[in-house]
Amino acid sequence: MHVGALFEFTKPPGAGAGFLSETLKGMREERAVPAPWNLKLVEGPLVGPRLPLMREEKDVDLDHHVRHSALPHPGGQRELGILVSRLHSNQLDLHKPLWEMHLVEGLERNRFAIYMKMHHSLIDGVSGIRMILRTLSPDPEKRGMGAFWTVGAGKRRHRDEQAPARGPLDALFATAVEGAGAAIALGRAGVELGKASLDDGGLSAPYRSPDSALGGQLGGQRRFATQQYDLELIKDLARAADCTLNDMVLYLSSAALRRYLGEHGTIPDRSLTAGVPVNLREADDESTGNAIGMLVAELGTNIADPLERIAAIKASTAEAKRLQSELPPAARTSYTLLLNGPYIAGLIAGLGGNAPVPFSVGISNVPGPSETLYFNGAKLDALFPLSLLLHGNALNITCLSSAGKLNFGFTGARDTLPHLQRLALYMGDSLDEITKTLLPKRKRTRKAGRAKRTASSNGGNKARAPRKPAGASKPKPKAKGSGAGARASKSSG
Repeated sequence: MHVGALFEFTKPPGAGAGFLSETLKGMREERAVPAPWNLKLVEGPLVGPRLPLMREEKDVDLDHHVRHSALPHPGGQRELGILVSRLHSNQLDLHKPLWEMHLVEGLERNRFAIYMKMHHSLIDGVSGIRMILRTLSPDPEKRGMGAFWTVGAGKRRHRDEQAPARGPLDALFATAVEGAGAAIALGRAGVELGKASLDDGGLSAPYRSPDSALGGQLGGQRRFATQQYDLELIKDLARAADCTLNDMVLYLSSAALRRYLGEHGTIPDRSLTAGVPVNLREADDESTGNAIGMLVAELGTNIADPLERIAAIKASTAEAKRLQSELPPAARTSYTLLLNGPYIAGLIAGLGGNAPVPFSVGISNVPGPSETLYFNGAKLDALFPLSLLLHGNALNITCLSSAGKLNFGFTGARDTLPHLQRLALYMGDSLDEITKTLLPKRKRTRKAGRAKRTASSNGGNKARAPRKPAGASKPKPKAKGSGAGARASKSSG
């Protein structure tokens, strides 16, 4: 149940050979560890008096949580992907605060990486990224910046925070009215989902996912692959298709999955569905914990025509958002439990992999920083998300925007999804194809926009060509059907 993030940095100009060792030493000297980084599970029976189930640890052992790794020579993207896949496969120690940080040296071209993993009970994706980014700066000259775990939870914001103060009786009455309204709205949503499960209308109901290679029981080993694209291109495609950025993310995922399943399994007659987390926080909410809703949307994987598939995705997400928008804020968390509750109960009962799942694959889009950021002068080049997998969902695709790029992280079950790096490469191919369809005038400049980044994965095939510095020769074309020698796939205008 842990999630993670991979940060790739370029060392600051003039950084000596001891830059990373000094950085690590400074990190381990940080002794003030606030919540949620100092929270430890309370051991014992899960009974009422034991709640809450977390307590603060007074002395956090940073030698356990802060670790140092080095890549084998040459330290390319493939070697980094193999290491991160292995690190993400290991469970967190439940007897200690539920997080780890790995400083990774040996990355080519004077770069290094930081891999963080945290248990989902501490944070969700939005709160985690917001908190960690507060330790970075847009100033490349700033030094003396603290480690990630020195930043604690901020203030929780509420929609009614600026509302006039109410007396106790007024507040009690308002709470009762809001609660009754939320229950009524939730009941209506449940009825509508029940009707949707009986027909093939616009609203996608949970627990109607077709059998596919993405289902079944999972082992503990993970694979991880990445792709990075130009954010403005994705936005241009969304505008050309008259859909949202999230719809275009779903389309690219759908197109890659359709090709992958066609080669490694069977494309189901009914569409795969996506569980799409929705952030329920206010823009200035800096609290931790989880505050997410959930939409279920059709991916149109059973539709061959790209434009028809985009239309199907657009219609499905519009219906899902309509249903959620009709819920008052007090009911949206309960709505998420309504969608996932039966599945979670099945997992607790030990039925994972043998019970229906609410959706086929989790697909998330997490907002990140819009500007270039630095850590003690080291430039943040890329930021990739890693997610959790549960029985019945062998794949998660999460993207995160950062300084004009859209960074995709593919987390897959190693035993269930072979050659995960090909799925990442297929997304790049799908981006090329839909760009030619929706933005044909860009075809003449495509060669200038080839990526320096391809997929990395803990797989048997070499799936990532080394990134080349500016002015280097063009990458070699991809070998047919092998996933080796992959051509780059970042797109720019």
